[in-house]
Amino acid sequence: MQKDNKNYKLIVVEDNLGDFFLLEEYLNEKIETPTIFHFERFKELLEFQDKITTEFDLIFLDLSLPDKSGTELIIEVLKISKKIPVVVLTGYSDFSFATKSLALGISDYLLKDDLNSTTLYKSIIYNIERNKNLVKIRESEQLYSDLFQLSPLPICVYDIETLFFLDVNEAAVNLYGYSHNDFLNLKIEAIIHEEDTIDKEDSTSRIMTHKKKNGNIIFVDSRSNVITFNGKKAKIMLTNDITKSLNHIKEIELQNQKLKEIAWTQSHIVRAPISQILGLAQLVLEDKNATEETKELVAILNNSAQELDTIVKEIIDKSKEISLNE
Repeated sequence: MQKDNKNYKLIVVEDNLGDFFLLEEYLNEKIETPTIFHFERFKELLEFQDKITTEFDLIFLDLSLPDKSGTELIIEVLKISKKIPVVVLTGYSDFSFATKSLALGISDYLLKDDLNSTTLYKSIIYNIERNKNLVKIRESEQLYSDLFQLSPLPICVYDIETLFFLDVNEAAVNLYGYSHNDFLNLKIEAIIHEEDTIDKEDSTSRIMTHKKKNGNIIFVDSRSNVITFNGKKAKIMLTNDITKSLNHIKEIELQNQKLKEIAWTQSHIVRAPISQILGLAQLVLEDKNATEETKELVAILNNSAQELDTIVKEIIDKSKEISLNE
C-alpha cells in the first residue's frame, strides 16, 4: 500500500515508551516520513512552547503524565497549542470525561486499546482538515466582526421575538448615546420615535424618525433585513442619519419660497410703476409740442426704464425655473 508522502510534523506527549513506540510504528505504516517530536513530561513540552508554530499539524497527548494529568493537563496544553489540533490518547474508557475533554477544546479522543495504523491515520487527516475549516470559520467570523464594528454607519441587531438588542456597533453607540451594555438591556422601541412603527416585513427601506438617549429626534434612512444571529431569528438594521440633509433641503425650499415671493413682488409691484414710466415717456415722445431737449431727456429715461423692465423679467423667468425644478 502506498504511503502518504506529506511531511507531517507531529508532537507526541507520552511517558510510556512502549505506547510511544507502538504509536510511532503505526504512523510509519501510513506516512512516508513523519517528523515526530516526543516529550515524556508536560514540563518538557512547556519548555518547547516557543518553538511550537502553526507549521505543526497535530499534538497527541497522553492524559496521565508524571507531572500533570486529566483536566488540568488538557487546559495547560491548550494554552500553548497555538490552535494546533490536540488529540487525547488514553487507556480509560470514560464517556463523560471524553465529552468534557471535547467541550474544553480537544479535537479528538482516542482509546489506546482501539488504536491501529488506519484509525490513527484517519484521525490525523480528519482533525487536520477539521482544524483548517475551523480556522476559515474563525477568519470569516473575524471578517464579519470587523465589517460590523468598523462600519461608519450605525448597525443594530435585535431579536424579532423579544425585540431586545443583540448587538450594536460603535457607530450606533456614538449616534444614539447609549453604551454597548445599555443597548443589550433595551428593546428596539427605545430608539424608535412614537410617531413611527417597528418594521414587520422581512426586508425594508424607509425614512424613519428615531430618538437619541438625550431625547433629540433625528431622521434616518433605515434599511433592515432578517438574519440568523447566534441561532436566533433577528433583524439587522443599518441607519444613516439624514437630519442635516433634510434640514438643508428645508432651508433651500424656504429660500425658494422667498425667491418666489420676491418674483411676485417684482412682477406685480415693481413692474407697475415701470409700466407707468414707460407709458408717460411714450406720451412725451409723441407730443408734437414737446421741445427736442425734453424729448432727448425723456428718451434716456425711457431706455433706462426698458432696461430695468428687462432685468425684472429675467429675474421672474429665473424664479419660474426654480418652481418648475421643485
